[in-house]
Amino acid sequence: MVAKVTKKTDSPSFEETLTELDAIVNEMENGELPLNVALEKFERGIALSREGQKSLEQAEQKVKILLNEQGESALHPLPEDEQP
Repeated sequence: MVAKVTKKTDSPSFEETLTELDAIVNEMENGELPLNVALEKFERGIALSREGQKSLEQAEQKVKILLNEQGESALHPLPEDEQP
């Protein structure tokens, strides 16, 4: 029997990153944090934002690879009435 090798990652999922970032934003918007805590939260928020951006870029790259394999050459933007 062959043991399945799993890739262990210490990085939170994209959804976990967004949840934590949202919590930080809510805490900071409250305006009751001491300055040093607010700066720590801001720094963590920047790190989470970068992690989220990296995850999105990786997902976009995977989509481009899959489209290329299917003969599609590029991503097409959503029509304006369908954009978030």
